[in-house]
Parts: sequence; structure tokens; C-alpha cells
Amino acid sequence: QVQLVESGGGLVQAGGSLRLSCAASGLTFSSYAMGWFRQAPGKEREFVAVIKRSSSTYYAVSVKGRFTISRDTAKNTVYLQMNSLKPEDTAVYYCAASSSLVPTRGYEYDNWGQGTQVTVSS
Repeated sequence: QVQLVESGGGLVQAGGSLRLSCAASGLTFSSYAMGWFRQAPGKEREFVAVIKRSSSTYYAVSVKGRFTISRDTAKNTVYLQMNSLKPEDTAVYYCAASSSLVPTRGYEYDNWGQGTQVTVSS
């Protein structure tokens, strides 16, 4: 079965950086768009970034210029490099896989990881 396992979350001060990883198994990785979403306490899940099968990328306005999504097909892994972190970036971050072309909404994703907590202190 498909498994997505996130790692790399933690506690960081504002202005710092973290790199999240998502290891995928049980799917043909190169055939899927891979996305990152996040959910803060009391808020709805929101789109963060997606990397298409072609490796082109798309970002939410709130993270553009600070976050970078990338993929390593040889390792079946997608990354989210987060720089200049802000307290409002605090959330559980989820990796997801989609067979859609440019998926930016949660319902377009077929498989989800368990999430990794990112906490940014002020």
C-alpha cells in the first residue's frame, strides 16, 4: 500500500530554517504530483506547495519566496525547505500525493502522510 512518511519537523526560532522530508513507497513516485499542506490549531488545512510530475512548482502566496519544494525521484522523496520562518508558520505539515496535474486542493490528493509538527517561536 502507499505510505508517505514525513520527518524533519521541530522547534525553531523565528527567522530560522527547517527542512522537511517525505519518503514515499508503494507508488510510482514519478507519476505523482507531490504536495505539502499544513494545519494550525483551530484552523482549516491549507495548501503550501506542490511539485508537479514535470518538477515545476507552485506555492501559496504566504510562503512564496521563503519555502522551496523539491523532489528526488531516485530516493522517492519530496522535500520542503523552509527559510525565514515566522510564528504563523506553526502547524502540522502533511505530505500528500496526487494523480492530478496541478493539485492545490486537498480533495485532489489520493494519499496522505501522518504529519510532522513545526513550531516557530517568537
